[in-house]
Amino acid sequence: MAFTARRAIGVFAVVAISILVAAPKLRQLWPDTKPDGPAAAATILQVTVHEVQPERLAEVLATTGTIRANEEVELVSEVSGKVTAIHFDEGSRVAAGDLLVKIDDSELVAQRERTLHRVGLAKRAEERQERLLNDGVISSENYDVALGELNVLRAELQLIEAQLLKTEIRASFGGVIGLRWVSPGSFLSPQTRIATLRDLDQVKVDFTVPEKYANLMREGNEIAFRIDGTASSFAGSIFAIEPSVDQATRSLRVRARCANSDGVLLPGAFANVELEVRAVDEALTVPSIAVIPELGGKKVFVFSDGKAEPRSVETGIRTDEMVQITDGLINGDLVIVSAIQQLRAGREVVLNKPQTELEPTS
Repeated sequence: MAFTARRAIGVFAVVAISILVAAPKLRQLWPDTKPDGPAAAATILQVTVHEVQPERLAEVLATTGTIRANEEVELVSEVSGKVTAIHFDEGSRVAAGDLLVKIDDSELVAQRERTLHRVGLAKRAEERQERLLNDGVISSENYDVALGELNVLRAELQLIEAQLLKTEIRASFGGVIGLRWVSPGSFLSPQTRIATLRDLDQVKVDFTVPEKYANLMREGNEIAFRIDGTASSFAGSIFAIEPSVDQATRSLRVRARCANSDGVLLPGAFANVELEVRAVDEALTVPSIAVIPELGGKKVFVFSDGKAEPRSVETGIRTDEMVQITDGLINGDLVIVSAIQQLRAGREVVLNKPQTELEPTS
């Protein structure tokens, strides 16, 4: 009998200990469905809102481009010959028409002198034939022969003069001469590179835009760009647009011009280009994070009477941070921009106080 009593007491003790151990887990499985006090307040979500107000919103396209000289030409000779003089320094500035290189012209000068004498003789012969024609001594056919000989010699003289001009290489426009690749005494051919002449008072910026923006490109549109090595931003304007889209890249080539009086912009440099493609002056905007894609459209949550109210919206242009709302919101709406994943229709929410309104901590 005593053994049975002791056994019952032991079983009771084991059961009691098991209940004490399991109690916390049981409370987690069946929590109080009607919390009050701080627990009840915790179920109301604190959110941050953005007040919808009209503002200017611009869609800015970022692309890349290349700096090019306003004008650029490779200096070469049209005729073969030996360089007798070089009249420029590497890296120097020259004006339009300046003599840069002189090629040996001694043979052409001799040919010109000989032809000048022949022209003189032919001219006197033509004058005698003209007097005889006027006196009726010769026929007009005899005079025409003399006149034809004179005109042929004059044409030969013009040809020699043209060839002499080609022995002088002059600047076709004002600019800066690059590195020189020939020396006095060098023999030039039409394939010999002498130097490069560039007009750098202005530069061109070549860049491309995606096909969908092709119809938005206009001459006169402003661009801004930066280059490596300087923190400055440069401004230019579009002056030429390719009339077709590249089939390989599906992009449109555009060219802008920028002043470069200080010579900072060098041809060949890489440019990070930005241009405003569209803008709305009185756009209703919300932060991009507030717009939720859904099947068949988009929505945002609006703070209304202490609850989260879903609104279907239509969007327009966008930037990295903001989106234009074209339909679904009005001026003054409070769009929720925090805790987006926790929101559902009708959920109670409370606004976060701005930092200036928070009570000071003790």
